[in-house]
Amino acid sequence: MKFTLNWLKEHLDTTASLDDVVETLTRVGLEVEGVENPGAKLAAFRVAKVLTAERHPQADKLQVLTVDTGEGPPLQVVCGAPNARAGLVGVLGLPGAVVPANGMVLKVAAVRGVESNGMMCSTRELELGDDHDGIIELPADAPVGTPYPDYAGLNDAVIDVAITPNRQDCMGVRGIARDLAAAGLGTLKPLKVDPVPTSGAGPEVRIEAPEGCPAYFGQTVSGVTNGASPDWMQRRLKAIGQRPISALVDITNYVMIDLGRPLHVYDKAKLSGALVVRKARAGEQVLALNEKTYTLDDSVTVIADAEGVHDIGGIMGGENTGVSEATTDVVIECAFFDPDHIAKTGQKLNLTSDARSRFERGVDPAFLEDGIAIAARYVVDLCGGSASEVTRAGQAPTEPRSTLYDPDLAATLGGLVVPPDRQKAILESLGFLVDPSWNVTVPSWRRDVDGPADLVEEVIRIEGIDKVPSTPLDRIPGVARPTATPEQKLERKLRRTAAARGLNEAVTWSFISEKEATPFGGGAWSLANPISEDLKVMRPSLLPGLLAAAERNVKRGASGIRLFEIGRRYLADRERLTLGVVLAGDRSARGWQGGKAQRFGAYDAKAEALALLEAAGAPVANLQVMGEAGEVYHPGQSATLRLGPKTVLAAFGMVHPSVLKAFDLDGDVAAVEIYLDALPARRGTGFMRPAYTPPALQAVTRDFAFLVPAELAAGDLVRTVKGADKAMIVDARLFDIFTGTGVPEGQKSLAVEVTLQPGEKSFTDAELKGVADKVVAAAAKLGASLRS
Repeated sequence: MKFTLNWLKEHLDTTASLDDVVETLTRVGLEVEGVENPGAKLAAFRVAKVLTAERHPQADKLQVLTVDTGEGPPLQVVCGAPNARAGLVGVLGLPGAVVPANGMVLKVAAVRGVESNGMMCSTRELELGDDHDGIIELPADAPVGTPYPDYAGLNDAVIDVAITPNRQDCMGVRGIARDLAAAGLGTLKPLKVDPVPTSGAGPEVRIEAPEGCPAYFGQTVSGVTNGASPDWMQRRLKAIGQRPISALVDITNYVMIDLGRPLHVYDKAKLSGALVVRKARAGEQVLALNEKTYTLDDSVTVIADAEGVHDIGGIMGGENTGVSEATTDVVIECAFFDPDHIAKTGQKLNLTSDARSRFERGVDPAFLEDGIAIAARYVVDLCGGSASEVTRAGQAPTEPRSTLYDPDLAATLGGLVVPPDRQKAILESLGFLVDPSWNVTVPSWRRDVDGPADLVEEVIRIEGIDKVPSTPLDRIPGVARPTATPEQKLERKLRRTAAARGLNEAVTWSFISEKEATPFGGGAWSLANPISEDLKVMRPSLLPGLLAAAERNVKRGASGIRLFEIGRRYLADRERLTLGVVLAGDRSARGWQGGKAQRFGAYDAKAEALALLEAAGAPVANLQVMGEAGEVYHPGQSATLRLGPKTVLAAFGMVHPSVLKAFDLDGDVAAVEIYLDALPARRGTGFMRPAYTPPALQAVTRDFAFLVPAELAAGDLVRTVKGADKAMIVDARLFDIFTGTGVPEGQKSLAVEVTLQPGEKSFTDAELKGVADKVVAAAAKLGASLRS
């Protein structure tokens, strides 16, 4: 919501400075996003008069002007504008000025051999409009030498305020002025409503869909002349980014921003019969003012006549009935549209507008009479004509709402003691009515106030939330009990472990687009009212967000990407806590020894998975590497880590090329998904380390080389060997794989190192032979035999 300081003072009688206004706005909960003075960038441009204009000796389309700047001798300026002539008063940019449109710094320069001391400017060059056919022409009596921002009234600071969805009353300048007045920054001026004289019957209107539009007012103004709006109105609209179009259109925009009351005007000559508020018929289409055609269904409230639909109610008017310079008779629309219907229609059509942003928040339902009276007064004063009676259809929901309030709640709920008289004054300054029994009537423009807690919020924000003292909670005697849950402790430990391993934590949206969800099987949950189409589906995996983050980093020149995230994925049955990792780009940079940059591979992903699982307390030594990890991963370069055949703790490997293509990623990308909800429950002391009890005797190692079928997984052999004698064997690991000379075709040689740990006494030869026999026998069950 943008407005200028002088515009604000049309409603607020105050001597406060700009800094005071900005500070107070933030203090009462209206966050100021920015303040800009549009005249500051034009300070070096001034009103100047062309004294003489002669053809350039070296160019037919250029002229050499003598320009009076109001001080000092006239300057020579070369100009190519077709309207440059002697006697013209325009805007001159002096040397050193920066042209806003292109950033060019003006300087004394020779143009085709003739010295030029600045530039006569067009409106487009000063970013004051789109006209570039010639230089600006000012009235002949414009004061030469005056800085142009002072002459044009551009030194009016523009304030940009972020309006939260609950503050529909502040979607107009008057509502913001009301808050500032309540905060003690001045006095709210009375709203001037001066109805125009009326005669004759108003337009025929009726409502057939009151659930979407409970009330609809219409008034005809005949004999209007639709020219340009006055300079003061155009300046204010331009200052806040609105493009002036014509007086009739500018009036509706001005009233909407000034008073928070959206309006619409129809060219009466383009209407056929009565204006009817109804539901659209399935398949009906309307060409909106944004020059786009929308196909409607029966959930959309429209304004139509005998010919068809002309307006998407409360959101945007139609091109076919819009006003133009030829318009002589208009119908002014002032209606109340249901906020829920407006929001749903806007989402369905993916159509936004200033009117929608106000109606879906909820405009003042009691402001229909004054709203149409103010609009008609502007139309008659600026465009002429005579007004008809107002036609009223339906009834706006204006029933007064009230709630009992206890002034003590300001202290118990808000933490600030405010005297009752002061609370009463605050509420009344905001438009609330407070009777002696503290029954508070809510003003019609405050749809968001629904109970005593809301009244406390109003009191505290106006009194000053910065005045609320910081009061610590009472400390419980003794040692405080732990409050973190086992899940929270697990997340903390995994974050520390991942960071220590060089991974960077990412926080991505829980919502993704349907396109991003498709490679992962699609989302089980879709939002009915998403912020945008890119945030519509609840993520079925953490990898889409991490891959999108990797893609953004790659495009910004990152060479090695190591990202992780702990969050929830959303499946059909429930949400599941998951840890995701993405490794992309270079694992190590190229070095002076001549080595090339190394890329991440599937074993890098496996290493991260095992390290993080170990930190999570999973029995890593008992895990089985099994099968492919799914369609998201590359076949033959991925696997799962399981506790038994059914309990999958993690998936890891290289991401499938088709998935990478969907995320616009090139090269190899490794990924890990650890399903934290599948981890076995921890017992005992949680993450506390066990007591250090080193064995008294030295461990013994024995090596075994087996010939096994080529298709046998090495992990299966190692696991079998380790379980051959659980009492004596404490570890087993693969240290060599060999195929070639001496190894029969269809087989491979796997060498396993077995570690045995004696207890109270050293092993005897017989005990060692017994363990070796058990190892060989266990391996034989897998088709393995000792290699001779």
